[in-house]
Amino acid sequence: MTARSRAIALVDCNNFYVSCERVFRPDLEGVPVGVLSNNDGCFVARSAELKALGVTMGQPLFEVRDLVRRHNVRVLSSNYALYGDLSARVTDCLRGFTPALENYSIDESFLDLNGFDGRDLVAYGGEIRTTVRRWTGIPTCVGIASSKTLAKLANFGAKKALLNDSGVCDLSNHEAREHVLHTVPVEEVWGIGRRSAEKLSMLGVKTAADLRDLDPRLARQLLTVTGERLVYELRGIACMPLDLAPAPLKGTAVTRSFGEPVTEWEAMRQAVAAYATRAAEKLRGQGACGLAAESIQVFMHTSPFRAPFRAGPAYSNAAVVELQPATNDTFALITAAVVGARRIWCDGFAFSKAGVILSGLVPVERVQPDLLQATDRARGARLMAALDAVNARMGRETLKPAATGLSAGAGWRLKQEARSPRYTTQFDDVPIVRA
Repeated sequence: MTARSRAIALVDCNNFYVSCERVFRPDLEGVPVGVLSNNDGCFVARSAELKALGVTMGQPLFEVRDLVRRHNVRVLSSNYALYGDLSARVTDCLRGFTPALENYSIDESFLDLNGFDGRDLVAYGGEIRTTVRRWTGIPTCVGIASSKTLAKLANFGAKKALLNDSGVCDLSNHEAREHVLHTVPVEEVWGIGRRSAEKLSMLGVKTAADLRDLDPRLARQLLTVTGERLVYELRGIACMPLDLAPAPLKGTAVTRSFGEPVTEWEAMRQAVAAYATRAAEKLRGQGACGLAAESIQVFMHTSPFRAPFRAGPAYSNAAVVELQPATNDTFALITAAVVGARRIWCDGFAFSKAGVILSGLVPVERVQPDLLQATDRARGARLMAALDAVNARMGRETLKPAATGLSAGAGWRLKQEARSPRYTTQFDDVPIVRA
């Protein structure tokens, strides 16, 4: 094998949400399956069989109910606990192939394969696919190239079997690279959206090869520096390094659309408390010691759509509560969130969405302690550690603040009428095998 200057692999899980469901539901193999968004509104994942029926990404369920009935489509609610856990397992598996890995999204990871010149990278990509499938049950495709953009393009080629049907596409070979670049439409290039594709089409840029051959200065003029970078990336010149150590969060948010319109303060209070609880968990899960927030913003609004989709008048408002000192304590954040929500609550409206936004995030070890509250803070930190440990072992919300409400069927909670069990994160949902 000839030496190469750089090798990056993109490992992408196929139809990830659907694949997660199929791991525990073999009966879903070979049949059309769709996974819905929050509140069971639109399709956010589709099996190959469902795509073949013409259902598009983001299409509302109500538009295709007849098709769903005719073809016996299995429609499922999103199961984010399952997807997040299986994503972490896939990532752990990939770390066994290289220590240099960028976890790009819930179903995609870039792997740095520099130093693998002595290996057949197509065979190595096949080994990655086989191992991930064996250890997690998730099918993947692997694209290999000298830049991130080309690796994304190679992965597209692997999914579409542009070179072979092995599920691995290596663009280090000139002929293979030219074939894929001339075959793939420009709108399939990473970072090229519909409007950008329309601009490029007016210049006769129809394929990835056309974009590669575009004058970089013209690409910058049309598509800003991002377009110029894409041109160089398509030429094999890496302009985007792997993000091996993501920057610390500057803010985090937990927002939800309600399953049913909220018209009572008690329901809103519970919802805001639940969102603050989840936000606190996210803070404590960052880094070795966690992050703390200096402020919390609470917002709520009615539906943005006009009647008849919105019941009653429109209203939108937000409030910010400063946190002194900065904290990630669940109960402190709930108290502040409820105070903010109370300030902006108005009777007589049917609210469709609310959320909390934490900002001014700092490492916990840099928080200036209050000497008068040092004992309380230490006790609170131990309580949060115990709370997180129990929920990590027994499943989320095994222990939760009473302020979030005791009813799992509260109207403000997300509609998930067809959610599968949380097989890997909740003991009560672990499948039972009877001999």
